[in-house]
Amino acid sequence: MSDYRMGEAARLLGVSTDTIRRWADEGRLSTTRTEGNHRLVDGADLARVAVERAESAFDDGDSVRPLSARNRFEGLVTKVVADKVMAQVELQSGLNRIVALISAEAVNDLGLAPGVRAVATVKATNVIIET
Repeated sequence: MSDYRMGEAARLLGVSTDTIRRWADEGRLSTTRTEGNHRLVDGADLARVAVERAESAFDDGDSVRPLSARNRFEGLVTKVVADKVMAQVELQSGLNRIVALISAEAVNDLGLAPGVRAVATVKATNVIIET
């Protein structure tokens, strides 16, 4: 089992360290103390809260469409490089940078430009996970 320092937990969830402390104080996250009296967040509990946050982010009824792809990254478009046919679109979702190659026509139809809120939906047959 993994434990995370408060700052690490905050970065993983995309919230402030103060939010993690508040959630720990409220009992939403389980913590233990080190010998130096620093709090550590339980990794399994952190994963549970991450899933809850992700599921509640799309509870408005309009954001989720029935799709087989489950990997959705909401964020801001940070860069668009397009020619007449194709475009490279970069989206920043928390600490995650997603790069997509799509048609220039799709960029225009969706109004994609830096600062526009968008969702990258990913379905891949090959995914690499590292620790």
